[in-house]
Amino acid sequence: MSPRWLQNFFGGKQEQSSTSAAAPAHLRLGRKGEHAARALLERSGMKVLATNWREGRLELDIVCRDADTIVFVEVKTRSQTTHGGPAAALTPAKQRTLCRAARAWLAAHDAWSSPCRFDVVCVVREGDTLHLEHCRHAFECEPTVDSGNTTWQPW
Repeated sequence: MSPRWLQNFFGGKQEQSSTSAAAPAHLRLGRKGEHAARALLERSGMKVLATNWREGRLELDIVCRDADTIVFVEVKTRSQTTHGGPAAALTPAKQRTLCRAARAWLAAHDAWSSPCRFDVVCVVREGDTLHLEHCRHAFECEPTVDSGNTTWQPW
């Protein structure tokens, strides 16, 4: 019997990917929430520039353009509203991580001069229905003393 990786490489049994029906329920729900949030943003006139953008350990759920503003959108999906619901998951530590990710995206796309904002789309599942709430200007990044680009944004 050949090793599993060799079977997979040469067309043997394929492992389930994270996008398959075999993915854990919370990942499938999160994916549905992100798809619904993207559709909501597009219906509101925003142009989606990137989804699930990554650099190292940093990730941005959705990056959009709203007129001349770059919008970094965090999507929080929950199956219930206990423990504060989706918005409670946007802790100060998470906000700082999103600010670092936004800086990385701006650097990667040479977009330092673009005005920016942070939005959150809260998604709550009730039965088979997803309820979405789009919160514009959900938070701002704190200014950094050592940033070489402090003139382009308040953060």
